[in-house]
Amino acid sequence: MIKLYTAPTPNGRKISIALEEMGLAYEAILVNIGKDEQFAPDFLKISPNNKIPAITDNTADGDFSLFESGAILIYLARKSGKLLPPEGTDDYWRVMEWLMWQMGGLGPMLGQAHHFLKYNQGKSDYAETRYHTEAKRLYGVLDKHLEGRAFIVDKMTIADIAIWPWASRYEWHQINLNDFPNVKRWYMALAQRPAFQRGYSVPVDAGPVPLPNP
Repeated sequence: MIKLYTAPTPNGRKISIALEEMGLAYEAILVNIGKDEQFAPDFLKISPNNKIPAITDNTADGDFSLFESGAILIYLARKSGKLLPPEGTDDYWRVMEWLMWQMGGLGPMLGQAHHFLKYNQGKSDYAETRYHTEAKRLYGVLDKHLEGRAFIVDKMTIADIAIWPWASRYEWHQINLNDFPNVKRWYMALAQRPAFQRGYSVPVDAGPVPLPNP
């Protein structure tokens, strides 16, 4: 049984969606980041950076713990044999590059957009402009890549699962998905998948998946 320590954030939802799509048994444990539970000593033992998500897995070699969402996605894909092309193939490296794009660019920049555009409006015009501009640029990069593609690579992979939960907060980024039709098409297709809908509601039901206007 995998134990998933998580919260209703894009990084947390990556893992619950992946677990649902892979059909792996798991128990979700809420880490209330609003109450600083991520700084609890017991959580620090499995997540030294005090961030969700983290997992523990009871394996033949004993309990195994892992933090950082990108690493967890790769681990789960290899464990399940799903959502990751064979290692060393061109498609494998396409998945890796877009996973790293999300981890190193999309996630951190949109996280800053959340901070200034949603939670701290009016405190810094410079920051709001900077991160809104970067959010639009990143959506543009994704939109261009998805032209003529149903998924990030030929089939759905952990790259799609890594990126989609961040796009689900498009309203927080002050983004109109109608301005990015390829992203909207891809986003809507994944939003209709039952596993995405189930994973989105872990560890607490935060309401339905956000859907853009027609």
